[in-house]
Formats: sequence, C-alpha cells, structure tokens
Amino acid sequence: MPTNGHKYSILLPTYNEKDNLPIIIWLIVKYMKASGYEYEVIVIDDGSPDGTLDVAKDLQKIYGEDKIVLRPRSAKLGLGTAYIHGIKHATGDFIIIIDADLSHHPKFIPEFIKLQEAGDYDIVSGTRYAGDGGVFGWDFKRKLISRGANFLSQVLLRPNASDLTGSFRLYKKPVLEQCIASCVSKGYVFQMEMLVRARQHQFSIAEVPITFVDRIYGTSKLGGTEIIQFAKNLLYLFATT
Repeated sequence: MPTNGHKYSILLPTYNEKDNLPIIIWLIVKYMKASGYEYEVIVIDDGSPDGTLDVAKDLQKIYGEDKIVLRPRSAKLGLGTAYIHGIKHATGDFIIIIDADLSHHPKFIPEFIKLQEAGDYDIVSGTRYAGDGGVFGWDFKRKLISRGANFLSQVLLRPNASDLTGSFRLYKKPVLEQCIASCVSKGYVFQMEMLVRARQHQFSIAEVPITFVDRIYGTSKLGGTEIIQFAKNLLYLFATT
C-alpha cells in the first residue's frame, strides 16, 4: 500500500492504564495499517504501579519493536515533560498525541493526516465543540466544567480554535518542539497553552470534529486541585499573551 512519504510518531503517555493499553494499541495498529501510513507508537510510562509497563512489553513482542517503542520514566513527572521525552525518541516528522484511556478513538487519526496534507497545516486538533463533535459518558458537572473552561479560554485568549482543553492533536515535529519550549504551564491547562503559543508563533491550525468518550477502565486524573490550577493559569496566560 502506498504511503505519503511521511512518518507519524504517536506519543502515548501512560499512568495506570494496563487495562486500556492493549485496546488502544490494537486500534492504533488497525487504523494505521489500513491507511498505509508509516508510524510508530512511543509508550511513555511514568512508573505505573499497576503493571502498565509489563503489558507494554508484551504488546511490543506482539507488534514488534519497530512499531511499539518503550521509553518509560521512573516516576510521574507531568504531561509536558512526557511529550518532551517522547519527542527526543521520535523518528517521525509528524507527532500525534493521543490519550491512552480510550477517550480518543484512533479511527480519527487518518482524518487528521488527510486534513493536514490538504492544507499543509502546522497543527490539526480534534474538537468536541464544532461540527458533529461531541462528548459521551460525562455527567452534567464534568460537561459544565469542560464547557465553562473552554468558553472562558475562548473569551480571554482568542486562540483560533474551538476546543482548547482537548489533547488529541497532530503536529509537525518542529512546531510541537517550539510550542512546548514556549510553555510554562503544567497539568490540565498545558494543552490550552500549547494552542495559545501556536497562535503567538502564527502557526496554522485546522480542526477535525471528534467524539470523546469517557474512560471505561481506571479513574479520571481531573480533580478540584487541577480546576483551581487551571483558573490561575488561565489568568496568567490572559495577562501575558
């Protein structure tokens, strides 16, 4: 099957995802194989106590070391540094970031790639808040928090994107490196700052409507502390960008 001459490094940061990892990897392999694009999956496990890394090693035996690349770290060091760590080991010229908890479906990846090719965009971001995008499995409170956070971000930061708090994205590798180097935030607000910095650097952003599904296994990492941190960081970005 012909490829487009590019290679896509899919970064998969994990922490306690042993139940989800076999499914997300299977889905990624299925859709990437069917589309014919060259790819690798880089699993960045942050010392999960539940045995996620052991599961990743088993998956590597099944799919091959060229497709499943393991780059674990000894402790939970944060999402931003996980991406930096993953980029260092990425051999692709494009980077795709996807959550390991099955909230992002890999079936959308070929759509991201096609849209990027069509307009030579620097970034393609998945959106829950445009077109036929949506969220499934969240209670009212969680939807309200996400919608509210996104609305405030839109009003204050004018980022040229409809979904700032999602993390399902495709970047040209140098673009991702530049955005990360500009970021100061950690945690929940990090994804939002990435698009704000992209706007500052005048990178082009396109969006693909996605359906976001709440995690089936494990627990959400979003709590009250993250929400307070988000509000603080939002005000900081408003004041400084």
